[in-house]
This record gives sequence, structure tokens and C-alpha cells, in this order.
Amino acid sequence: MSALPIYGERGAGSGSRRSGAELRLATEGTAPGSPLPGVALRGAVLADVPPLEALMAPYVQSGDLLPRSNYDLCRHIKEYVVAEAATGEVIGCGSLKVYSRDLAELAALAVREDWQRAGVGGALLAALIAEARAQGVAEVLALTRKPAFFLNVGFAPAEREHFPLKVWADCNRCPRQTCCDEVAVVLRL
Repeated sequence: MSALPIYGERGAGSGSRRSGAELRLATEGTAPGSPLPGVALRGAVLADVPPLEALMAPYVQSGDLLPRSNYDLCRHIKEYVVAEAATGEVIGCGSLKVYSRDLAELAALAVREDWQRAGVGGALLAALIAEARAQGVAEVLALTRKPAFFLNVGFAPAEREHFPLKVWADCNRCPRQTCCDEVAVVLRL
């Protein structure tokens, strides 16, 4: 992900991308007032697939996330950002699915339960929005069962029918197509 401003061991702009606790998201990319001590954001790699599956499993079971196969995670791994604790554990994730210059979708936003309300979700959201802006995307869409999280940061309610690319690409194949209870929200960039 090109827009992830990362601090390396030698400071901002050093160009070093080191693993583990040495990475820190730069202040301009974090949620307001959330410096996230002890947490790093980075682009996901294939080794993150098993931890992503484990992280998402309870949210898939509750219906808050749609299931993603191992194959789909591997195939789309470059769309994901992960939040990593100082221990190296993946504690959060999110993805940016670009459909066109006009539209991208924020998807699979999840934070481990014991890390919720610590700013991790907001930092992931900010990083994904920064990436959408860097790519020149006009709008970012999210389909969610938790619209308040998005509305509180400037998203507006929307009708999914206004996003035919999304509906054509994903909704028509979704297992919950006939009983979808997700709310569409959108942010103009």
C-alpha cells in the first residue's frame, strides 16, 4: 500500500521498512488523538493469511463479516492492511477493493476484541482512506452492520443501488444476497 506513511527505525522518511515493533504509522496517517503506542500498521503479506482467518472467524460467525476463503485472502492479500501489536500478533485488518477511479470499497475491517476501542479500527480506516486518496479514487463505500462507526468519521448513508459496479462484482454472488442487512455508507474524497 503506497500511502501508508511508516516510521522506520531511523525515523520518518528513512525508507526502511522493518518488521515488528519498530514500525510505527506516521502521525498524519493515524486517527485523530490515536498515536497507537505499541501498534504498527503495514501491508499484509501471505504469512498473514492464517492470522487473518483467525481474526475474522468470530466476526464471520456473528454475521458481521462475510466469509473469505483462504484462496480469496491469498489472491487479494495486497488489498489488506494489518495492525500488528508489539508482540507480532495481528490484532486488526481491513482491505481496500478498488472498482474504478470513481469507487473503492472498504471491506473486512476487523479488530480483535481485546484491542477494540483503542484506536486500532480508526487508524486502519484512516490508512485505507489515505490509500484511496493516493490512488485518486473519488468515493469510498462500505457495507456494514455497524454504520455508526463510519458515520462518526464523515461517511454518509447511501443506497447500494447507486453502486452498480459493487453490486455487479460482489452482491450478485453473495450468500446473503436475498437477506442482506448491511447498510451502505459512502465518503466522498
